[in-house]
Amino acid sequence: MNVSRSIPQASRISTAAAIVDQIYRWLDRVPYWLLALPLRVAVAWVFWSSAMSHLANWETTLELFETEYQLPFLAPGPAAYMAVSIEVTTSIFLILGLLTRPACLVLLGMTTVIEIFVYPLAWPTHIQWAAMLLVLLCRGPGVLSLDWLIRRRLLGAGSPQ
Repeated sequence: MNVSRSIPQASRISTAAAIVDQIYRWLDRVPYWLLALPLRVAVAWVFWSSAMSHLANWETTLELFETEYQLPFLAPGPAAYMAVSIEVTTSIFLILGLLTRPACLVLLGMTTVIEIFVYPLAWPTHIQWAAMLLVLLCRGPGVLSLDWLIRRRLLGAGSPQ
């Protein structure tokens, strides 16, 4: 006996729609902080890894900034120091959820410079970084962050991220 033929098609469709609706409602209840945390870690990991590879061999880093990472508005030495400093500090800030929005703004600027002047063909990677950074810039780090604790302490109440 074929059970699916005994249930009217409209009933099957409404049952499927109800199941999909339940799934969407469940997904809508996922707290933002649970989404923001892996975004923070992912972006931090990208820039931290870059900083560590630059620091592992500073002479090679300087050579890269002189040859491959040529910026038209900044000398190679200061550019290398600035880039590595930004990569280290913003990665730490993102993991801690401290000064998250300013860190994201700085990293968006750095990503833009990398995209325009260094690796313009790497836009598929850079757009992923930018998307994660934009979410964090616009929505913040979530409740599992020092930013949230500081904001709650200063303002007396925290937003329910």
